[in-house]
Amino acid sequence: MKKLFLLLFAFAVASIVQAAEKTSIQDKAPAVTGSVPEEMVLSFHLMHPGGDSAPADPNAAFFLDGTYHLHYIIANAWQGKRSFSFMHVTSPDMLHWTWQKTTLQPSFTGHGMFSGTGFITKEGKPAAIYHGQGSGRNQIAIAKDNQLSAWEKPYPVEVKTADGKPAKISAWDPDCFLIGDTYYAISGGLNQPLSKSKDLKNWTYVGDFLKHDLPEVAIGEDISCGNFFKLGDKWMLLCISHSHGCRYYLGDWDAKAEQFVPDKHGRMNWRREEQTLNEPWRDFFAPESVLTPDGRRVMWAWIATLNKAVAAKSVQSMPRELSLPADGILRIKPLRELESLRYDPVVLENIVLRTKLPPHNGVAEWQHIAKLSGDAQEICITIPRDQAERKRFGFRLFSNGKDGGLPIIIRPDTRTIRVGTTEVPFAVADLPPGEDVQLRIFVDKYLVEVFANDRQAVVAAQMDYSGKTGIDAFTFGAPTIVKKIEMWKLKPTNQGFREAQTNRVWQPTME
Repeated sequence: MKKLFLLLFAFAVASIVQAAEKTSIQDKAPAVTGSVPEEMVLSFHLMHPGGDSAPADPNAAFFLDGTYHLHYIIANAWQGKRSFSFMHVTSPDMLHWTWQKTTLQPSFTGHGMFSGTGFITKEGKPAAIYHGQGSGRNQIAIAKDNQLSAWEKPYPVEVKTADGKPAKISAWDPDCFLIGDTYYAISGGLNQPLSKSKDLKNWTYVGDFLKHDLPEVAIGEDISCGNFFKLGDKWMLLCISHSHGCRYYLGDWDAKAEQFVPDKHGRMNWRREEQTLNEPWRDFFAPESVLTPDGRRVMWAWIATLNKAVAAKSVQSMPRELSLPADGILRIKPLRELESLRYDPVVLENIVLRTKLPPHNGVAEWQHIAKLSGDAQEICITIPRDQAERKRFGFRLFSNGKDGGLPIIIRPDTRTIRVGTTEVPFAVADLPPGEDVQLRIFVDKYLVEVFANDRQAVVAAQMDYSGKTGIDAFTFGAPTIVKKIEMWKLKPTNQGFREAQTNRVWQPTME
């Protein structure tokens, strides 16, 4: 009886959370109007060309016939109310995007479209599973061609129990995947239900998707925007909780029990100092991934609440490559195609960061070491391992030579790297012996993404960046030698964005 009560209680809480989330989105999401102010236009990040448009969850990613396809949600007016459509963009390289005519929209589906994923059917057809706004069901739509220019009418996922009765499970932020010749579908919420089918039409409830949760996951964190796939010799569940943002599980698939058995949990989003303890932390949110033809797993996430102005503009993170080598530590790398954007290289070597000995009142001094050139830039900083051990040192971008700027600081005392006002787990001592510290920093006007030794990645915004080009550095307690700083300007990839600002081919039907 106690177990039944807990299950009913969890289901009720999940329903309340999901209803509140949907109501909040419907009430607050603006219709797509206007355009992006020029000062907000980014160079190589994917952003919506139609002005304020959030939410912007990336969805239904594919590689088909040499072309990458990605969808993302925007709010739009439909029949006098706010609703939601899937924007469709295509690219040869996941950098240069072209906007296509919007097909997956309420005028076609009969309902707004909330998050889901893309998958390939056993017959080789692209398909999308998603939650139908107001339908009370998850929905499946199957494409008629590999250009995704036309889709079959979506239909609801009707799940039944083993004895043929309707299953009383939540419908929210689904994912669908094939294991062997069986389709499995998971639905979001506090308890993520798993269903299976042989034909995508007849679905049977299996049970709880997770065998157990892990100690570092707070009670009340939901699993939503799930994306389940094989990574290395493990399975990864890439997902969010609405309270804590993007996160992931690694574990094994128990084929007999038909359950995911997680053994590791990690986060890709953290609280900034200016955020309260009880507000949601969603700087990196609602992930989606695709498998490239050469076997790389690449993900995107919506940069949701980093800054109010940024959040409304529907900006996606840089594409990140995920991999899991034999040591079992997740690697997070910038998309390798980004290197094709580099030009005008500058290399600085053996830069000595000075310090007062002993430190003067515990204060470290910043010293100017380089200069930003242009709005789009990549910076790679290498610090020898013996210079980084037990050192508190760092850099700041957008310096005016006096104060301010965006700090990037490695802190052995807290085993973190600090980017802006976000503290993220990263310790030099955890790196293999002899591995140097390497920071790859991508600057796109006011948006910055930092990658530390391919083991950690953080996104930050510096809205007060204009005219501030200094790069400073400091070291505390002892001098530090920076082995190399490599800097490149990055070519813009936003030609398609510029075209879409004018042609507005993506504009959904309002009636």
